[in-house]
Amino acid sequence: MSKADDPFAALAHPTRREILERLRDHPGLSAGEIAAGFPSVSRPAISRHLAVLRRARLVRSRSRGRECHYALDARPLADIYERYLRAFAPIWDESLGNLKRVVESGGPDTNFVVH
Repeated sequence: MSKADDPFAALAHPTRREILERLRDHPGLSAGEIAAGFPSVSRPAISRHLAVLRRARLVRSRSRGRECHYALDARPLADIYERYLRAFAPIWDESLGNLKRVVESGGPDTNFVVH
């Protein structure tokens, strides 16, 4: 997989993550509707972000007349979770358990470790 079609790399940019969040909440938005939600970003820049997301297979596009409508494709996100993030879940659980002990004891614990 090249960097151009790597979903993990595509997620690195905050604007692209926000586009995915909008499509999660409002599937089927047109490129213009997506761009309207980013008044400080040019429409060509939004189009480039959408192209990156399409290459990474994080969004699907469908033409309707002259407009292109987009929908989130969460499958690559599930793959990222399964292949990479899931391995860190035990560390998160341990850190949350340590934090709970500190909060419930009312003070810091000398064995408290945050990963």
